[in-house]
Amino acid sequence: MTDREKPPLPTLDSFPVQAFDTIRFGDTDMLGHVNNAVISTYLETGRTQLLRAGDRALAPEGTFFSLARIVLDFRAEVLWPGEVKVGTRVLKVGRSSVTLGQALFQDEKCVATAETVMVLVDRQSRRSTPFPPEVAARLGTLA
Repeated sequence: MTDREKPPLPTLDSFPVQAFDTIRFGDTDMLGHVNNAVISTYLETGRTQLLRAGDRALAPEGTFFSLARIVLDFRAEVLWPGEVKVGTRVLKVGRSSVTLGQALFQDEKCVATAETVMVLVDRQSRRSTPFPPEVAARLGTLA
């Protein structure tokens, strides 16, 4: 794909769930920018915000969400000091998994994008379990 064919980067206001995180000095590496591994931690902040959906967790009693897959594209450096904003939205709701689209912003610039798959897991059997209809419906409102 050429640069001309690349879709435009998202803007923060295109995400229904938004969170922020403070960049810590310890997040940086010897090159002076935030270490790439830390970017995933910032995205986790956005995922947990979505999975809580306000004051209550989306995971029903006896279940939890597990990260099954993450594809992360680094778009620009993230520099200390400052803050990052995380946008998160639902891309697809499956039987027991949900695919999330995420983007990370510093000073309104999109610095990373990600696609993440989270699976609902039964706490006892440790196996995937289908979404109850009300959970699937709530996830659908976060597209």
